Amino acid sequence: MTERGIAHLDRIWEVIGKAGICMMTTHFPDGLRARPMEARAEPETDAIWFLTDRRGLKDEEIEACPEVCLTFFHAPEKVYLSLTGDASVCRDPERAHALWNKKQEAWWDGPDDPNLLVLRVGLKRAEMWDGPANSAVAAHEFAKARMTGEKPNLGEKRKVTADMGNGP
Repeated sequence: MTERGIAHLDRIWEVIGKAGICMMTTHFPDGLRARPMEARAEPETDAIWFLTDRRGLKDEEIEACPEVCLTFFHAPEKVYLSLTGDASVCRDPERAHALWNKKQEAWWDGPDDPNLLVLRVGLKRAEMWDGPANSAVAAHEFAKARMTGEKPNLGEKRKVTADMGNGP
């Protein structure tokens, strides 16, 4: 991979870490369904891990159609990130313990709760829109575009379609 490609991947992992929460979109019989999830990045395996509740039906949706979309937004930097990959349900008590933190107590009795599931998303593709972090800069670009008829410069869209280790 080129130096630029590596820099883009590094930036993607940085945004995932900063945002922390994403919307996970899965397929279900009537279409698509999205819900907020706390993401735990594992760049060395090109994966993101989640804790979820078996009563939420995500496991059934993922087993029927493993392809998911994860969308992140990091407001302070105005960065949007869309990732696609294949999800799988892992019955791994050690991983559940490793992912567990105090915040999880709002949903489960502990990492051994029978309703707790571990999800792994192996990433395949990523698209990122890096916008100007300063709202004044964005406003200036819109005003300039209206006066000049040119498109506003609102940042760079970086599309990474490299094999992230989990592709076909």
